[in-house]
Amino acid sequence: MTILSDSTVYDGAPHNIEGRLEREIRTYRLLESLNIPFKRLDHKAAMTMEDCDGIDTLLDIEHCKNLFLRNTQKTEFYLLLLPHYKKFRTAVLSKQIGTARLSFAEEEFMVKYLDIHPGSVSILGLMNDIDRKVHLLIDKDALTKEYMGCHPCVNTSSLRIKTSDIYDKFLKYTGHEPIFVTL
Repeated sequence: MTILSDSTVYDGAPHNIEGRLEREIRTYRLLESLNIPFKRLDHKAAMTMEDCDGIDTLLDIEHCKNLFLRNTQKTEFYLLLLPHYKKFRTAVLSKQIGTARLSFAEEEFMVKYLDIHPGSVSILGLMNDIDRKVHLLIDKDALTKEYMGCHPCVNTSSLRIKTSDIYDKFLKYTGHEPIFVTL
């Protein structure tokens, strides 16, 4: 299934915000206020990593898997970034961070903590976690590329952002200290 109706890559935020969700607009405004330049590609909803294949080619990036996880008690929440080619192994990750078995968090928690919905999970959602309830887990291999691909809290656009800007500017702003893991 092709999700690209247009292959135009834009610099920065859209000039016309009509029809765009507030969470997307807030994301662009924050990136601009932090002086983080980005390229943008608008497309139909990208729900899976396979949907992102053509997007990756046009933006010359590799999307990371962004998985929103929780512990069994639903008291601890985690955002895991890992390269698209790696498999998520809950036992391996749980052992590394010293917690019981992890599961995918329900949509209600995505909305509550990151103001995002399934298919739109992104490191940029951490801007909405002002109480820092979500622990950021990053596979060490996810930071090896110069650019990172991510959604602006909606899955109808994809962004190309320098990995160093995410790490040095965005995460410093949100106050999320990453925990590095190896999967």
